[in-house]
Amino acid sequence: MNVEFMEALAALEKEKGISKEYLIDALENALISAYRRNYAQGDAVLGNARADVDRDTGEVHIYVSKSVVGEVENPLAEISLENAKKINPLYCEGDVVEEEVWPKNFGRIAAQTAKQVIVQRIREAEKGMIYNEYVEKENEVLTAIVQHVERNGVYVELGKIEGFIDAREIPAGETYENYSKIKVYVLKVLNGNKGPQVMASRTHPGLVKRLFELEVPEIQSGIVQIKSIAREAGARTKVAVYSTDPRVDAVGSCVGPKGIRVERIVSELRAEKIDIIEWDADPAIYIAKALSPAKVLMVYINEVDKAAKVVVPDGQLSLAIGKDGQNARLAVKLTGWKIDIKSQSQIAEAADSDIE
Repeated sequence: MNVEFMEALAALEKEKGISKEYLIDALENALISAYRRNYAQGDAVLGNARADVDRDTGEVHIYVSKSVVGEVENPLAEISLENAKKINPLYCEGDVVEEEVWPKNFGRIAAQTAKQVIVQRIREAEKGMIYNEYVEKENEVLTAIVQHVERNGVYVELGKIEGFIDAREIPAGETYENYSKIKVYVLKVLNGNKGPQVMASRTHPGLVKRLFELEVPEIQSGIVQIKSIAREAGARTKVAVYSTDPRVDAVGSCVGPKGIRVERIVSELRAEKIDIIEWDADPAIYIAKALSPAKVLMVYINEVDKAAKVVVPDGQLSLAIGKDGQNARLAVKLTGWKIDIKSQSQIAEAADSDIE
């Protein structure tokens, strides 16, 4: 190793952001391992060794700590008193001397070791930098390119890193073609033996939230807030929004001119239906809106149990409940209230029964 080698490390530091000192420390440790591996003789015990790489010239020095003894039995770990006094007349038996060593052919071994260490540490550092970059993107939305579809999930490319969408994180009926682009929600970034990998989702409610944030400037500025999201991926989503400025229509902002903003989101979600409702601090009003598109006549609130009884016109009951109970189920998730839906006729019948 020489000055050119040190200049190469400096260039790596500048180009890839990998600390020169980090590489030299790793090299020094590897040189000691190489020394011990190649020059231990039989069962002889090596003295404590250290390597020193000159930060300017690249010169390598190997030093071994040896005990000063009257008679040497293990030359790899001991030095005679006579030779020790040649280094420093003050040495006595029992002292420890650090002696520089340079075994035969160690220059070749050192060069091979340096190459292996630098290549390995560059790979590790690059993986670490990629991990650090993407771990900050957890709970964000990224554009992915579909690479390979398997039964257990989909592998995607996310720039510098590979991503995986588990089959459980894919909406029912949603299929992908290789090299097609999709938006994914980053659940977690793992740092495994094969390098960092993103675990992504297409079903998480956060995907809808982030898509609205990307499409609606009023949400980005904070004027319009997303208060709650209830989603059954691939089928329907309800989003409750609120405007901090009375002059700004929260629902209208999310829908966009001629519906263009919400249409883009619906298109990305493969035609998933989206109900955008206005959040209200009054739970009765909020619950009534959450059951949209059904019309609600009355909402009776039980604050203690956080439960509500909702009355709808006779012709609106099935609409309020929804197919397989979906509309009511999403309204419960959105508001956090238990909701019991009754038609006018059911309420009237119950009243007549009480009178009888």
